[in-house]
Amino acid sequence: MKWYADHPPRLVWQVVADLLAVAWTWLWVRIATGAGDAVRALRAPGDGLADAGHGLADTFGEAAAKARDVPLVGGRLAEALERGRAAGGTLTDAGDAQVRAVETTALWLTIALIAVPVAFLLITWLPPRLRFARRAGVARGLRDRGRLDLLALHALTTLSLRDLATFPGDPVEGWRRQDPEIIRALAARRLRASGVRP
Repeated sequence: MKWYADHPPRLVWQVVADLLAVAWTWLWVRIATGAGDAVRALRAPGDGLADAGHGLADTFGEAAAKARDVPLVGGRLAEALERGRAAGGTLTDAGDAQVRAVETTALWLTIALIAVPVAFLLITWLPPRLRFARRAGVARGLRDRGRLDLLALHALTTLSLRDLATFPGDPVEGWRRQDPEIIRALAARRLRASGVRP
């Protein structure tokens, strides 16, 4: 396969298109990571809730431990304080769930903001680049093996009628007679159209 044309005007357009494809990808990666970071900033309330739950559970746990030492009512008091500790655990779980939801949203938003534009790029930019590389590689291979007759035949079937009309005489008849001048001219046009130097 041959990725770039030999002729400067087409080569410039290909390089510009490739650079634009890289810039497009870089831009969307930057946008996606920025959006993901912005969403991740929303996890602060969840972190605060989880921290508050930890603090509440620790406070009630320490109080329950000390309450057990109180004579007569220590067991019941500790039991009531343990319920407060459980409430702190529930608060922590709620905060953790909110943090997980924010992180998951940020991750999928980042993936979507990268995947959709890159998929669009791959659908619009990559097929023509691959088609050019394949055609140019085959044309160069035929040229290098001296198969100008096949290139000339391909030119006869793909060139526009206006291009064929510019030949002096009948290019089809010249190809049939194996006229070297006509074959070289047709092959050169096919090679140029494929982005390969004749």
